[in-house]
Amino acid sequence: MTTARIEHLVTSGTFSLDGGTWDVDNNVWIVGDDTEAVVIDAAHDADAIAEALGTRTLRAIICTHAHNDHIDAAPALAARTGAPILLHPDDLPLWKQTHPDRLPDGELSDGEKLTVAGVELTVLHTPGHAPGAVCLYAPELDTVFTGDTLFQGGPGATGRSFSHFPTIVESIRTRLLDLPADTVVRTGHGDTTTVGAEAPNLQEWIDRGH
Repeated sequence: MTTARIEHLVTSGTFSLDGGTWDVDNNVWIVGDDTEAVVIDAAHDADAIAEALGTRTLRAIICTHAHNDHIDAAPALAARTGAPILLHPDDLPLWKQTHPDRLPDGELSDGEKLTVAGVELTVLHTPGHAPGAVCLYAPELDTVFTGDTLFQGGPGATGRSFSHFPTIVESIRTRLLDLPADTVVRTGHGDTTTVGAEAPNLQEWIDRGH
């Protein structure tokens, strides 16, 4: 029986792309036990994330994608903890817009398994919202961390550069909707949902994209 747990922070800041800037609240997810953890999306506030971690060893800072609001606090958190920053290489062009002088420390690849506190997180490459967007599936925790790929009510936004609506729908169809229906979807912004709650809307999304 696993002792791993999921903790949730909400941090606030701005999202900037294509010349616009918007105020946003981001979900930061911490997965671990009393001794070690990983952070999924180090958004906005390295101090708040470090405080939530306490004395635990941070094994990795995992980026679901490289929009600035999901990675802006990653270098500061890495410097503070010594943890590596992991990103899918297809998102390096986006990463460099925010951190031109500091590259990630490692690459995420589709199917890769990351282990923390005895729990496996499987990397699912789900492009569409961003070229290197990934989700992290943790079957032992009945959870998938979807970043901005899937929200309560539908796919993430695809109206800006580096994004593509048919691609995100295909990613959701082929990588997420075949997960168990009761899998909790923990998103990059807003409320959680489940795979089963979102699956009936797939055809509507496909039709909307045509």
